[in-house]
Amino acid sequence: MVAIIGGDNCWVELRQLDYFLAVADTLSFTRAAKRLHVVQSGVSATIKALERELGAELFVRGSAGVTLTPAGRELAPHARATIEAARAAKEAVVATVGAVRGTVRLGTLMSINNIDLPSLLADLYARHPDVLVQVRFARAGSAGLAQQLRDGNLDVALLVLPDGPPADLHTRLVAAFELLLVVPVSHPLAGRESVPLAELAGMSFVDGPPGYGNRAVVDRAFATAGVPRMVALEVADIGTTASHIRNGLGIGFLSRFILDEIGDSGLATVRISDHDICWRLYVAMSALRPASAATRAVFSLIEEMIPEEEAPPVP
Repeated sequence: MVAIIGGDNCWVELRQLDYFLAVADTLSFTRAAKRLHVVQSGVSATIKALERELGAELFVRGSAGVTLTPAGRELAPHARATIEAARAAKEAVVATVGAVRGTVRLGTLMSINNIDLPSLLADLYARHPDVLVQVRFARAGSAGLAQQLRDGNLDVALLVLPDGPPADLHTRLVAAFELLLVVPVSHPLAGRESVPLAELAGMSFVDGPPGYGNRAVVDRAFATAGVPRMVALEVADIGTTASHIRNGLGIGFLSRFILDEIGDSGLATVRISDHDICWRLYVAMSALRPASAATRAVFSLIEEMIPEEEAPPVP
């Protein structure tokens, strides 16, 4: 199977583009070979043949690994779009005979159980046994998941969108929760029912790293209020935030559903009186690329798991 790229006499195999993307994504011929389940020499030979066909070097090879050349960076989005289009074309033909098959890369956040993934996967397998779902947990929070959707490295993601759904993503709101200020029971604010954001100036916070949805929502609220905030401890797993707060390392913001899951012993919650700080979880996929039948099946199943009577309105 081939695809035309460049001039009239330039023919590039889809396999070559697949190998190219594996190296581009991992920045390593060794890791690319492992990902493709082939020998490294086969990857190297395929990339060299592709470079000869295109008349340009795609990678700078060095002792510390490989990096993309300007030509390689230019090729990457086109190669990914070509692979996705070929996959969608194949799945569209297969779908005409009633079968849905393919691989769906599903990104999600740590410590998020609004969607029961084991039940989702079991239901998906019962309906579409030829669909494989690869679950990937976020390493760079919701911002990272959104970028992976845009880059084509994920097909579907469960993520927080602090500024609401962007135009380039097709989304459905899964859940919305008020974020509560969480402090140790010994903290001076523990006995308060509510507090304005201004009173929190100068206090130390425990929160996720930049790019994480919880962090972005709270940062935006403080910026809007003109109140400086110091994050003294950044934790990638939001489920551990309560333990750090309980041990006096700072105060923070968590939703009630997180506290109900991990327990709020030794903690007190306080509402913010002058700002609506709301955490909203969405299921999203690209609105700019055609979704495969398998991707649409996963997205639809997640939609089905949102009870209509409880589904929050889209802001």
